[in-house]
Amino acid sequence: MPEHQWQKSSFSGGSINGECVEVVAGLDGSIRVRESDAPDVVLAASRSAWGAFLRSVKAES
Repeated sequence: MPEHQWQKSSFSGGSINGECVEVVAGLDGSIRVRESDAPDVVLAASRSAWGAFLRSVKAES
């Protein structure tokens, strides 16, 4: 089974230590998020929950 490629946040480009947030679509349709300096810790959310989170973050900025 092929593994998806983690995508780095565009806001993480200037990180001195290479630490950044990465995201990938899981094979089960979930959205998975991790921090590059702790790749074994992965948060997972449904697409609808992830979309609600993004809308909330964008509304605050």
